[in-house]
Amino acid sequence: MTRVSWRDRHTPKLVTCLREGYGTRTFVSDFGAGLTVAVIALPLAMALGIASIPQNVADELAAIHPWLTPPAMGLFTAVVAGAIISILGGSRYQIGGPTAAFMPLVFAICAAHGYAGLVLATCMAGVILILLGLFRFGGVIKFVPYPVVAGFTAGIGVVIMTSQIKDFFGLALLTPEGGVASVPAEFIGKLEIFWANRHTFNLYSVGIALGSLLILARLPKLAPRVPAAIVAVGLSAIVVKLMGWSSATVVYDGVHVRPMVETIGTRFGGIPSNLPRPQLPTITLDMVRALIPAATAIAFLGAIESLLSAVVADGMTGSRHRSDQELVAQGSANIASVLFFGLPATGAIARTAANIRSGGKTPVAGILHALFILLFMLALAPLAKAIPLASLAAVLVMVAWKVSDLENFRRLLMGPKPDVLVLLTTFGLTVIFDLTIAIGTGVVLASLLFMQRMTQITTVRGLDDTIGGIDTEAPDPKDPGRVEDLAVPPDVVVYEINGPFFFGVANKLQLALDQLQRPPKIIILRMRYVPHIDATGLNALREFHAKCRRRGTTLLLGGVHAHPMFELARVGLDDEIGLDNMFENLDDALVRARSLLNTGHDESPSVFDQTAI
Repeated sequence: MTRVSWRDRHTPKLVTCLREGYGTRTFVSDFGAGLTVAVIALPLAMALGIASIPQNVADELAAIHPWLTPPAMGLFTAVVAGAIISILGGSRYQIGGPTAAFMPLVFAICAAHGYAGLVLATCMAGVILILLGLFRFGGVIKFVPYPVVAGFTAGIGVVIMTSQIKDFFGLALLTPEGGVASVPAEFIGKLEIFWANRHTFNLYSVGIALGSLLILARLPKLAPRVPAAIVAVGLSAIVVKLMGWSSATVVYDGVHVRPMVETIGTRFGGIPSNLPRPQLPTITLDMVRALIPAATAIAFLGAIESLLSAVVADGMTGSRHRSDQELVAQGSANIASVLFFGLPATGAIARTAANIRSGGKTPVAGILHALFILLFMLALAPLAKAIPLASLAAVLVMVAWKVSDLENFRRLLMGPKPDVLVLLTTFGLTVIFDLTIAIGTGVVLASLLFMQRMTQITTVRGLDDTIGGIDTEAPDPKDPGRVEDLAVPPDVVVYEINGPFFFGVANKLQLALDQLQRPPKIIILRMRYVPHIDATGLNALREFHAKCRRRGTTLLLGGVHAHPMFELARVGLDDEIGLDNMFENLDDALVRARSLLNTGHDESPSVFDQTAI
């Protein structure tokens, strides 16, 4: 690897854009795009912060730091992570921040390990992402099977939608003993507690939520350039303020009192007007061990989402992102985000697309988007107190609907059965359990099914006494691998392997050997159509050779390509089988077989030279 190639892979796009020249016209375009995306990101960041932190964890944080509220944590993430992703990232257009994909995972981690556990898990995930980028895994992440991605994405949509039932319908959650209950992390637990408290249904909250949902659904069609989320949240806040619903109270169950419509102010007290000082996480070996699965899930999901967003941006603009540097930026941004009391972050597809459509040209637009959100916190934080939680719930319901992508899910259900199995398994595990289990199981299941398909692709077949009709093209008289009209001597069996030599070939070779009525003196494996052999295939070949020797059968290899031959030599199979029993074509292997049958020694040396290997 040369120094130049490393620099090309890991130079941030911001540096590249500045080197190309950055003028006033470009800045004006980036300024407008950054402002537009900031307006879109504001309500989303607050909504995702509220949805990601369990109420009991929020209460614990508020007791330590009164300004540390869930909506503020969403804004901290948008500012800190959004700026770093744009400064260090490998995409010109990527907009980073809190995303809906992380919400179920973050909620589950906080519920199990508290916010301290989330901070440590995110820092560990950041280190993993940086290492993935430095070791050139940016391209590998793209090969995660699409049914896995579609399955957990649709599952995330369902989890997000169900998590918003409480605020959408204005439910007040109570325990059987009459105390105030928190929303459980488990899907079934959520449904049970929501159903048990259905009698606390709040018509005012539902009205605000439905009105916001109507604006979110219709306004983009009527006025595509108008940020629907900010309009929905702003109008609902005005209505609640004018009607006095946030200050009026209602009594339910004859004991508990609550606001007629809950707002950020009534539940959390508001948001701070500045960024907090960074704080290092508490690290213990036991916590690290316990959080390895969570950290791996955060890293995997962050890598998938960010690179998918970058690919979408490339498709919209014709540009090309640097995937390895994008992972380094994502890892750095996640570490910085939680040090500033934020949440895990990644590239946001919708905000990135909005940046492009609004005229964003360089990463400066992403930096400006983060600065505009910070300015909102500095100047307009008191106004956030009036935002109804029902309106923010409607924003997330719309996000969940888009994330689920039901039409794409339906198309995948009509695909091959193995892909459908992976899709439904990943979807079901995401909904019922969590992303950590779903992603791991989905990837493993997809890998097993892929290996099964590769086994079916690779065939082992015996060739007749007179070999013919195998090559599809007319034989070249000068081709040493031609097989037309080659006579196979008695006591010689020829098997042709067609496809990669993987683990599945071992069973097929054993089956072929067992079907023989008596062991032949010589078996030739024709490997002309074997482009690759892996470790399992090498072990299978070693075992097959050992069985042949126990039966008194000599094993010859014909048509061995350079790559399989190199792998055979690396593990010592060239010595075990013998270089004089390996040939570049079947013709020479048959000559060797006749020689062994007639004289017991070689008359035609192998074409493979040990010095060449």
